[in-house]
Amino acid sequence: MLITAGRVLTGSGTYLEDGAVLVEGDAITAVGPRAQLADHVGAGGTHLAFPDSTVVPGLIDAHVHLVFDGGGDPVAALHEFSDGRLLQDMRRRAEQLLSSGVTTVRDLGDCHGLALRLDEEISQGSTSGPRIVAAGTPATPPGGHCHFLGGEVSGVDQVRDLVRRNIAAGAGVIKAMVTGGGLTKDGPKSWQSQFTPDELQALVDEAHQAGVPVAAHAHGTDGITAAVEEGVDTIEHCTWMTADGFDLRQDVLKQIIDRDIAVCPAVSPHWEMLPRFFGEERAEAMFDLVRQMAEAGAKLIAGTDAGVQRAGFDGLVPALSFYAHLGLPNSRILDMATADAAGALGLGETTGRIAPRFRADLLVIDGDPLEDLSALKNVRAVVAAGRLLELGRTAEQQ
Repeated sequence: MLITAGRVLTGSGTYLEDGAVLVEGDAITAVGPRAQLADHVGAGGTHLAFPDSTVVPGLIDAHVHLVFDGGGDPVAALHEFSDGRLLQDMRRRAEQLLSSGVTTVRDLGDCHGLALRLDEEISQGSTSGPRIVAAGTPATPPGGHCHFLGGEVSGVDQVRDLVRRNIAAGAGVIKAMVTGGGLTKDGPKSWQSQFTPDELQALVDEAHQAGVPVAAHAHGTDGITAAVEEGVDTIEHCTWMTADGFDLRQDVLKQIIDRDIAVCPAVSPHWEMLPRFFGEERAEAMFDLVRQMAEAGAKLIAGTDAGVQRAGFDGLVPALSFYAHLGLPNSRILDMATADAAGALGLGETTGRIAPRFRADLLVIDGDPLEDLSALKNVRAVVAAGRLLELGRTAEQQ
């Protein structure tokens, strides 16, 4: 399959004009000027021409929960349905992600291994959806944040056992609920830490021995500090909360940067409504914390927390507008949702870029996202692992 377009994003903020991408199987085999690659499609091959469009890498949402429905009470909805019904709904959500241009997601917590089952279906081609890097069951103490997902552990031995079971089931990341969170109404507050140093150290050690990264859900400043000290690979939310406000510790932020720990703020697609819920002053303080991390040089990656309250599965592009609001350049924001996210997920050598030998994860859009991020909404075609999965207005086929 040959895809030609007016622009192909070949690097951070770099276009190849009048470019072409040659796909064979699930991989990109060549990228270059259209005139050079136009004859590389053999008899019976497919040539999709988008002369006025832009090809960018498939987008990555680094923080989703496919088992949740994104409604007003996702926990209640979770308890209402059987595993079979939940998996059926998860298939639909996966298709929704894909149709919005997302070709890879990191699922950071489900129950009964449903996200792992869904990823297998997608890999086999029986279900349409993005590749899923799944955490399986997240680790939390008894009664802790998201305890209802089944990952309650107490003590080093139980922590290690849960990590081993998740990895044996196929988990590509381990999720640790280092602090409380708002989704768990009867659990610890968001700023409160949940694990002892020994438990957290054991979790990270067990995962890293198996070559699997650790994602730490951490709102509280103390929890963030503990996660950094024990060597996690990504910090989710990273809101620097305390019991009476916020406290961004510059020494800890420096460690995050020096250790190349990625931060996924998991911004809601409806971030513009946050002042209504938290108040103008508190919301602006939260926004400013992300701005400070970005300006200091922290590696931010894009995620939406899709599945939690009122966070649907087509919201990555609206969520990206938050970073434009903070003043980040569009080229950096695109990197956050492509190459930088791929690196944080351990996929930096296989996806997130348009280059030979990379997986053929591509998004064709109308408009120029380096000029206007909202162009990412104008989907013409999506290719995931070499499969043409969704077309908008029909391309010229040759």
